[in-house]
Amino acid sequence: MISIIITAWEEPNSLRECIRRLLIQDIPDKFDIWVTCPDEETKQVVMDYKKEYPKLFNFLHQPRELGKNVMINALTKKAKGDVQIYLDGDIFVEENAVKEIYKKFKNPKVGCVTGRPVSSNPRNTMMGYWSHLLTEAGAHNIRLEKDKKGEFLECSGYLFAIRKGVIDDIPLDVAEDAIIPLMFWKRGYTIAYADKALACVTYPKVFNNWVSQKIRSSKAHEMMGRYAGKKKVITKSFANEVLKGAKWGLSYPRNIKEFFWTGLLFFARLYVWSMYAYETRILNSHYSDKWKVAGSAIERKTLDTRPLD
Repeated sequence: MISIIITAWEEPNSLRECIRRLLIQDIPDKFDIWVTCPDEETKQVVMDYKKEYPKLFNFLHQPRELGKNVMINALTKKAKGDVQIYLDGDIFVEENAVKEIYKKFKNPKVGCVTGRPVSSNPRNTMMGYWSHLLTEAGAHNIRLEKDKKGEFLECSGYLFAIRKGVIDDIPLDVAEDAIIPLMFWKRGYTIAYADKALACVTYPKVFNNWVSQKIRSSKAHEMMGRYAGKKKVITKSFANEVLKGAKWGLSYPRNIKEFFWTGLLFFARLYVWSMYAYETRILNSHYSDKWKVAGSAIERKTLDTRPLD
């Protein structure tokens, strides 16, 4: 059985489309859907679906003072699926995404599977181009390489899945998409990349929101070294980004304008890491497991459900 678990926050329109895309999937086993959110408007979307599919939908209220990792711990215990697929309420999966993830678990050595985020932003703007470069030339190629070599790889928090009954509660001071695969890795399981399981993501369109998102992501990985113990894992760092960026990023641009935007991205990432160092070392501001609406969600005034090209 498969349990699909959606964590949402004040995004009723996005959640409605997220669920619609799940329901038209060709899912190869019995399944149910669990949703958690703090607000009544988003909850009502779940209740509307539950009226039509009473045995399929389950709802768990999220108190506003609790963060995402707390809810993952609760939902992991409540959901009955042998495979549990997690995604955010503003993520739109493409055709066969669930099937592509599920078939990876046919290998009993696989404990955790990550899907593939793809940007729904237009490529003809600088911020949109950055989102495509970072997902396609960056994260996608890194995961492909590590998956092929059988190395540890981090999941995408936008879409990932776990085998039930293997790990206990996850800690609250580290990103769920990093610590969950690490916990499986330390127990001898492998992490698989379902590169055909596409998750459409709307990334920030305003620079300040983009910076805030990246700083928060960096803070969320601070504790990875402590939890890794003797296991060697490559954590996020500016040096690692430069090395990988030189390998794939410079071959990604199609024209002079995109080459220019690529150069600006290196300076933008340097600025992010500088701000991260200032906030953590000078201001002593660190990661907190409190849900914060992403800049992309704040910016999005209308829901664009067009398929990707």
